[in-house]
Amino acid sequence: MAARRAPKFERFLRTHACACGAHSWREESIVTSVRVPKTGGIPTTKVIVIKWLKQVGDAIQSGEPIVELQTDKVNYELDAPAGGVLLAIVAKEDSEVPVGDLLGHIGQPGDVIPQS
Repeated sequence: MAARRAPKFERFLRTHACACGAHSWREESIVTSVRVPKTGGIPTTKVIVIKWLKQVGDAIQSGEPIVELQTDKVNYELDAPAGGVLLAIVAKEDSEVPVGDLLGHIGQPGDVIPQS
């Protein structure tokens, strides 16, 4: 029977720390990319970033509003898809961003932001 490979979010990175003779294990860090969502029922291809409600380094809870976006018909607050810390803001305020494009990254302090 072939071994089943776990999805990326379930895999663990093993880190061996020998400097003090101890062994430590840590969970693989997962950085969540925040993207402009396709809004239900509103045909739009782009949004304008009105205001970031959180700044880089701020703690964020999943479901908490983090950025205000504007379409040609409505303004709305986008909720965080994951908890952690706002690691980076990619789309600056007053910028126009296509649906599906990157707004920012959420992770844990010290996580490496993926190259886009």
